[in-house]
Amino acid sequence: MTSPKTLAPHFQQPLLETPFHARARALSQVDSFVAWAGYTTVDVFTTVEQEYFAIRNATTLYDLTPMVKYRIVGPDAVPYLNRLVTRDLAKLKPDRVAYCVWCNDAGHLIDDGTVFRLGETEFQLCTAERQIDWLLDSAIGFDVRIAEVTEDIAALAVQGPTSCAVLTAAGLVGIDRLKPFEIGYFSVDGRRLTASRTGFTGDLGYELWMAPQDAEAVWDALMAAGRSRGVRAIGSQALNIARLEAGFLSPNVDFISAEHTIRPGRDRSPLELGLAWLVDFDKGHFNGRRALLAERRRGPRRQLVGLDIAGNKPAHNALLYAEANGKREIGSVSSAAWSPTCKRNIALAMVEASHVQMGSTVWAEIYLNRELVWERRMSRAVVV
Repeated sequence: MTSPKTLAPHFQQPLLETPFHARARALSQVDSFVAWAGYTTVDVFTTVEQEYFAIRNATTLYDLTPMVKYRIVGPDAVPYLNRLVTRDLAKLKPDRVAYCVWCNDAGHLIDDGTVFRLGETEFQLCTAERQIDWLLDSAIGFDVRIAEVTEDIAALAVQGPTSCAVLTAAGLVGIDRLKPFEIGYFSVDGRRLTASRTGFTGDLGYELWMAPQDAEAVWDALMAAGRSRGVRAIGSQALNIARLEAGFLSPNVDFISAEHTIRPGRDRSPLELGLAWLVDFDKGHFNGRRALLAERRRGPRRQLVGLDIAGNKPAHNALLYAEANGKREIGSVSSAAWSPTCKRNIALAMVEASHVQMGSTVWAEIYLNRELVWERRMSRAVVV
């Protein structure tokens, strides 16, 4: 990591480098980097195909450091979080993790993230976007301290079917006993780290949280331990296919924060996004509860669904229609990919409520560029 004394002026280096940047730069063969929360991160190291199949068949390393992290501490930490999010976090035990969402008073999603309970009154909240203003405003009246600790923690996702074996070989003895969404404490060559059995791939995997000064040494240890098991660094494009296969939502792709939308009707509720299971109406008041109760009574007007689409051409940004003649538009695709594991053309799409039943047929309008000539194709899609 570049030391403060040698940092270039901000206008020459507008994006930060993570503690793993030097290792990632050395492995990058196509020089494909993208911005994430103010950091520069790898989009593709070699090819998307190689990296995707490493997720499904071996072990992969993905730099999670840009994930925005907040430390929430104080006697009112639990009441505060229960007012903030829709899930009942009083049920979350220490050394456990929970996926959750939080809404504005209109019941529209502001963001999703993971909450780590590190003690009785100590939590860590991880989000893809910075949320400090909303978190501080929501804390009025609560005895709680909130601080962003993104730069204080280096994070690495270790995912894939051989990830447990690689971590064990690297010295994380006992990590095989870690249950899903459980937190454990380990060391690698004397360097302490926290491991959670969490991830964004839908496969076996872990996320490691450590001091920035230990990042490169932990990376090197994992690469050495996984050499015989096909360990590979991956970028965001391969991870996106894996998360779509798992049905996980991506912010600014499958939904936009209600804090950022400008046009009416572009924000989404948890009920529309298929996240009703995260809303606990019995725990007491929380932001958006009244609006979500009203929506539950009348039923969502639209809903995010999975689609199995005919053919093998991903339906990126496709409009959806009720009939093959394309006369009545009923929704649109937010995420799409050819799934190499499922051997299916899959997508997530926001569809009118009358067409969200399992097995319903809709039609996707896909445009294909064939030698600079665009072709229009209406492909049958089934709600799955």
